[in-house]
Amino acid sequence: MFSAAPWLTAIDLIGTFVFAVSGATLGVRRQLDLFGVLVLSVAAATAGGIIRDVMIGAVPPASLVNWEYLAVATLAGVVTFAFAEIVERVEHPVRLFDAAGLGLFAVAGTAKALDFGLAAPSAVLLGTLSGIGGGIVRDIMVAQVPTVLRSELYASAAIVGGICVTVAVWLQLPRGPAMVVGAVLCFVLRFMAIRYRWGLPVARARADGSDD
Repeated sequence: MFSAAPWLTAIDLIGTFVFAVSGATLGVRRQLDLFGVLVLSVAAATAGGIIRDVMIGAVPPASLVNWEYLAVATLAGVVTFAFAEIVERVEHPVRLFDAAGLGLFAVAGTAKALDFGLAAPSAVLLGTLSGIGGGIVRDIMVAQVPTVLRSELYASAAIVGGICVTVAVWLQLPRGPAMVVGAVLCFVLRFMAIRYRWGLPVARARADGSDD
């Protein structure tokens, strides 16, 4: 079977960079200093991968063993801090880079879970957790409701990306291209959800606003 390792490493590092940009951009918006921006960028970039690796027993996590991950996350944070005005010219920069990281980590997490012998449903679930983990940590660190808990499609998009990888394995197709296709589908679905406000039903509060 085609080895996913070269594709997995490349997609993991690209995902690390774009997630770090999303974290750093949010830090700049909250007017954090350089250290705060870097903390947020590294947390957003590595949290999903750490969750993935710990849950499948790949410890110590890759992002803590290989210096490339922290270097890429730090570089993304510094670049974003230095060129924040250019980054802000992108429409919805935090959510856009977050969508890219979501797709990349979802497929990378699914592929790595399959390599460790997990069944397809469990691999997709772990891939989804990999994708949403960084965004959750990033949002909690700045005291806002995580994106995954809001109305726009988020985890659902990650599931689609993970399914693409598992289907490719089931059909014995090359995993590398399937990971690229899955990441693109996840990104497109998330982007469309942002643009057109696609989402799941939202809970409605009681008219009197009480909790009793």
